[in-house]
Amino acid sequence: MEYRYRDASEMKDSGVEWIGNIPKDWTISRIDKEFNVRNEKVSDKEYPPLSVTKQGILPQLENVAKSDNGDNRKKVCVGDFVINSRADRKGSCGVSIYDGSVSLICNVLTPKKLHPQYVHSLFRNYYFSEEFYRWGSGIVDDLWSTNIEKMKKINIPIPMGEEDEKIANFLDKKTSQFDSIISKKEALIEKLEEAKKSLISEVVTGKVKVVKSSDGYDLVKRSSDDMKDSGVEWIGEIPKDWEVKRIKQISNVISKGTTPSTIGREIADNGKIRFLKAENIYDGDICLTPQFFIDEETNKILKRSELKEHDVLFVIAGATIGKTAIVKKAHCPANTNQAISFIRLYNNINYKFVYFWLSSPKLQENMWLYAVQSAQPNLSMENLGNFHIVYPNKEEIDIITDYIEINTIKICEIMESIRYQIQKLKEAKQSLISEAVTGKIEILD
Repeated sequence: MEYRYRDASEMKDSGVEWIGNIPKDWTISRIDKEFNVRNEKVSDKEYPPLSVTKQGILPQLENVAKSDNGDNRKKVCVGDFVINSRADRKGSCGVSIYDGSVSLICNVLTPKKLHPQYVHSLFRNYYFSEEFYRWGSGIVDDLWSTNIEKMKKINIPIPMGEEDEKIANFLDKKTSQFDSIISKKEALIEKLEEAKKSLISEVVTGKVKVVKSSDGYDLVKRSSDDMKDSGVEWIGEIPKDWEVKRIKQISNVISKGTTPSTIGREIADNGKIRFLKAENIYDGDICLTPQFFIDEETNKILKRSELKEHDVLFVIAGATIGKTAIVKKAHCPANTNQAISFIRLYNNINYKFVYFWLSSPKLQENMWLYAVQSAQPNLSMENLGNFHIVYPNKEEIDIITDYIEINTIKICEIMESIRYQIQKLKEAKQSLISEAVTGKIEILD
C-alpha cells in the first residue's frame, strides 16, 4: 500500500493542539462519544490477568507486582482498548487480543464504530500519550493519574467513512516492516556484545597471549605446557607465570556510598557535586543522565564515599547488579549511594585491567553465587573484596589492557552507530503513525 502527503488545501485546523490539521472531511469528537466504558469487576480466576505494557496488552508478565486481591479487577474483552492511568506508566496501553482482566488503575474502553487497530495506533502515538498525561492530576508521577472521567473529555480525530480501516491495515504492514528491520539490528548488537565479551574473556583469563607486532597486536593461543591450575574451580587454568589474588589484596579502599536522606540531607537536580546512582552506570561507562547532585555540606558529611579519578565502580544492589565503570576526571567531584561500591587500588595497579576483569563473563557468572536474593539482589563489600582476580606481570597487564581497549572501542563504535540507526527508525515509525492517524497522509489503494 502506498501513500501521499495531503496538500494544505485539503486540510483544516482541528482546533485541537495535539492533533493539528486534519482532512476537511474528517471530524473531531470526544472519547465518550466514540467509546463505551467497561467497568465490570471480575476475578482473575475466571478472567486471566493481563499486563498493560509499552509493548501493548500481554498475558501477565512474571516480573510484575501482583495484587493480593484477585477478585477485584476489571474485565477486558478482545478488541477493548486498555490504558494504565498512572503517569509513571506513560505509553502503557493498547487494544487487547485477549479476554482477561486488568488492575483497577486501568481505563478500559470499547470502540463503538472505530476500527480497533486504528484505535490501537491512535492512542499509542506519542502526541496522544502527552495529551493523556496533560489531563491527569496528582503530586508526583506515581501518584499522578488520568481517571476515566477526565479521559472521556479528550478530543480525537474521526476519519471519514472506512478510512480508519485503511489506515489500520496500512500501519499494520508498515510497522511490521519497521519492526523487522529494528529486530535484525538489535540482534546484530547482541552478537557484537557477545563478541566483545568473548574477546575480553579470552584475553584476561590468559587463554590467548597478546603479543605486540609491527601491525599492532597478534593473538597467540597458549599450549597446555604454558598453563597451570589456578586453584580456583571457576577460573580453571591460567598461564604459569600468572598469580591469583583477591580484589582486597590489590585495593587500598573498598567502600560504598550513603543515601543522603538517611542523614537528613537532600538530592538536587543541579549543583557542583555529582551524585551517582546505579542507573548512571550504563554500558560499561558513567552516564550523566539522569542528573543528581548534592551540595558541598552534604559532600563533607559523606566524605568517606567521595569518589576519585580511576576508582572502579561496581553496582552491588538492585536490578543492574554487576555493572561496572571507571571514574574519570570529568566526572569529579562526585559521590555515590549505597547501591554502588567503589574500589580504589594501590599505586601503579592497572585499574583498567581490574575493570575488564570485573566485567568479564567468568566473574559476572561467579558473582551470582554470592549475591543474596531477597527483595532485590545484593552483594556485600566483603564479598566483592573476596572475588578472585588473575594477575599477570605489569608489562603483560599493560599490553592486555591496550589490546582490549583498542578493540572494544571499535566494537562499541559500531554498536553505537547501529543504536543510532535504530533510534532513527523508531522515530520514523512514530512519525508515520502520527501522520496516518491524524490524516496528514492519505492511504492509496
